[in-house]
Amino acid sequence: MAMINFYKYLPVSKEDENWGLSVLNAGCTRTEASDCYPFEGHPAPHNFNWNTWRVLQEYQIIYITKGQGLFESASLKQTQVKAGTVIVIFPNERHRYKPDNQTGWDEYWVGLKGNIIDNLVQSGYLSIEKPCLYVGFNENIFNLYNCIIDKTKEEKQGYQPLVSGAVLHLIGACHAVIKQSSTENKEEETIINKAMLLFRSNINNSYSPQLAAQQLNIGYSSFRKLFKNYTGLSPGQYYLQLKIEKAKEMLCGTNLPIKEISIELNFDSSFYFSKIFKKKTGIKPTDYRKRSQEPA
Repeated sequence: MAMINFYKYLPVSKEDENWGLSVLNAGCTRTEASDCYPFEGHPAPHNFNWNTWRVLQEYQIIYITKGQGLFESASLKQTQVKAGTVIVIFPNERHRYKPDNQTGWDEYWVGLKGNIIDNLVQSGYLSIEKPCLYVGFNENIFNLYNCIIDKTKEEKQGYQPLVSGAVLHLIGACHAVIKQSSTENKEEETIINKAMLLFRSNINNSYSPQLAAQQLNIGYSSFRKLFKNYTGLSPGQYYLQLKIEKAKEMLCGTNLPIKEISIELNFDSSFYFSKIFKKKTGIKPTDYRKRSQEPA
């Protein structure tokens, strides 16, 4: 299917801004080999060429799906960009990029601003020092860009929170791809998968992360570090979370007394179970059951 060049700059209302993430523009363009870049017709702050550089007051997330080129910013020296790279542009950061004259490139992009993306940067999910993220050709990411572009073409009422949700999904998908590809060590991945299986199959038993490490023939401190690196949770927290999820199912789907559920899931006492359940969910097991049984 031929790629149709499209871009749109969007009005953003106060209500849209209050959502915490607003999409300011979106588009896709194909630059053939030796074409002038970028196309004319973009508003002044967005237009640039290789010699003049550019500074934006917004974030942009650009996906190069075909061809190759160069990128450079105040925080990153000139670097080669190949197809499958996502480039993140940061507000107030001097930058420039262009496709290779021999290959041209296809690019998809979305411009955005808001507290949500500011927080992701502050939390280290996106880094100004590492603006080029290699995700390869990822169908999920590609489809999200197309979804954002389709919705911005229509501009139906209430579309802003919808497309900003898709952008957040897009950032999450990029993060997941990079995390997964950083687990190059298949042996480590196997250990984690086996551990998850052990925790799931021992949800009703007297079991512990230490016992899992023992069964996997790995020292506990190494196991804990590896597991937390991979899942974001310590093995103990992961195991506890599984028990809480199972407890929620039992509270909604059975009439078993709270005490029975706590015995079934091997908690020390029903008091301890209720305390942990409230700490993790913000609500007591009895109230959780009541709420689940209320008519919609």
